[in-house]
Amino acid sequence: MSALGTDPFAETDDQLALRHLARDVAERALAPMARQGDETEEFPQHSWDAIRAADLFGITIGEAYGGMGMGDIEAAIVLEELARADVSSAILAQLTFNGPPRAIEHLGSDALKEKWLPRAASGDDLFCIGISETEAGSAVGHMRARLTPDGDGYRLNAYKNYVTGGHKARVCLVWCRFPGSEGTKGIGAVIVDLEADGVSVAGTHEKMGLRATSEAELAFDDVRIDPGDVLLAADADSNAAFRTLIGHINHERCGNAAMCIGAAQGALDYAIQYMNDRIIGGRPLADLQGLQWKIADMATQLEGARLLLKRAVHLAGPHGTPPPLETAMAKSAANLAAKFVCDEAIQLLGGYGYSREYPVERVYRDIRGLCIGAGTVEIQKNFIGGNLLRGATPSGAGWKPSPR
Repeated sequence: MSALGTDPFAETDDQLALRHLARDVAERALAPMARQGDETEEFPQHSWDAIRAADLFGITIGEAYGGMGMGDIEAAIVLEELARADVSSAILAQLTFNGPPRAIEHLGSDALKEKWLPRAASGDDLFCIGISETEAGSAVGHMRARLTPDGDGYRLNAYKNYVTGGHKARVCLVWCRFPGSEGTKGIGAVIVDLEADGVSVAGTHEKMGLRATSEAELAFDDVRIDPGDVLLAADADSNAAFRTLIGHINHERCGNAAMCIGAAQGALDYAIQYMNDRIIGGRPLADLQGLQWKIADMATQLEGARLLLKRAVHLAGPHGTPPPLETAMAKSAANLAAKFVCDEAIQLLGGYGYSREYPVERVYRDIRGLCIGAGTVEIQKNFIGGNLLRGATPSGAGWKPSPR
């Protein structure tokens, strides 16, 4: 039992060392090039190389495959620190920590694990995930990607939209329909080597933010899927596989929240430094009570989101999955906190905040995309409200709904 006043989420010495390592990589390698990546929309190869050199890609991958075998807590720590400097670069780690490699390790066959996980842990390959389509974003049940039987395997025909990093990736986890499926029934997933015949990059999107990690459109034209490429098979009469895949996105949602918290912390830090340095009428802006209140509100909302995220990832344990209700609360709170903090940081810097010469406007544009990815804020709120109305309560809340 913890003593009164003890922080239940206190980081271990190993976790603190990991935070310091990630912060060093972020400040030394990511931050100096962040503006260039934003302006040119070029893939941040320098960031990839720095993260790889620090052996950070293997955080969540099992030791048997060359990784460190850590969990969501450590992933959140690294993502927060990387995103303080550059969210576009942090997403490279997010794709490995909480994307296809995590799914392969949890759901895949031994052959899939042996083939791809060492390459993920070493940083040899970038992985991407294909879920969204032109007419199927949040409404995943409308997806058209479909497998048709082909001997002992299948053929995949799909057109996936907003595939983060898909134009540079080697491997894609593709959500698709197994034969005979409709709605959310029969949706499973396959692993596709993007060097296979029939795969092509149809284009990339020009975005408001996160410009260094482009969203690609990938076409899969009659791509051969061997039996060993199936990550999660689905029954046309059941949505069990779909529920498993949706549950696995809780890792990605926690990573999304961690990046929002890191980006917002970076914006808050910059605003605090600016207020202490900026002298008006012989006094620093930090002396003005009204602006002090803004800083207080920014920090308080940010800390609330940080605590919700810590609860979600601690409930996952070393190798489990963050629970859905707590994850939805953490993601929505982190998304909204980041919007508020970054917007206020721009306001505190005045005209400089609106200038591309300073980082806060870029951070605001970057986190705006995170409020859409991995399930919009509105989707999270629907899930939270619906579950609470059905009698669910978050872990540790200490209350239960009153009986009718």
